[in-house]
Amino acid sequence: MRHGKKDNHLSRTHAHREAMLQNMATSLIMHKRIETTVAKAKELRKYVEPILTRAKDDTYQNRRVVYQYLNNKETMKELFGTVADKIASRPGGYTRIIKLGNRLGDNAETCLIELVDFNETLLAAAAEKATTKTRRSRRGGTRRAGGETTAAAAPEATTAEATVVEEAPVAEEVTETAPVAEAPETPAADASAEDNQTDATSTDEEPKQS
Repeated sequence: MRHGKKDNHLSRTHAHREAMLQNMATSLIMHKRIETTVAKAKELRKYVEPILTRAKDDTYQNRRVVYQYLNNKETMKELFGTVADKIASRPGGYTRIIKLGNRLGDNAETCLIELVDFNETLLAAAAEKATTKTRRSRRGGTRRAGGETTAAAAPEATTAEATVVEEAPVAEEVTETAPVAEAPETPAADASAEDNQTDATSTDEEPKQS
């Protein structure tokens, strides 16, 4: 029984399976993409991604370990040179599987397995999506609408200020006319006081004449 054993043997012996995965990993590193079946691609992904992780740290020990898996000097040169520079900033997930459908003959499910950082078309499309987002355009539209509302409210504020400015001189005129109304009252009071004094003197003088 094979309980708990998740590896797909691919109907091959251990030696045949290892040799096949080694050749497929070499082809993937050299050509950056290969076409195969989905079952083989899933096993190749588990085989090659630990190798790519070791290639990011170029040390003598990592080169020895990787050479045991690949056993090809040209592949080692390409892996620790061009490929390692491309995947240096990626923390994992170096490969992508793109399904192509079933092939004629045995009706096997086929796919493309490729290195993510070497697909220039998808990288350019992702860059365009990152630069142009629909959310930014929507936010810009709301900002424009808000700008229109503020522009519409601006004339109201100016008219309110104009009314305040117009009303201010009226209050000043009232304060200026108030002293004018009070000014004549003081001479009248003085005149009445003088009349009272003349009356008093006249009354005082009459008895003296008698």
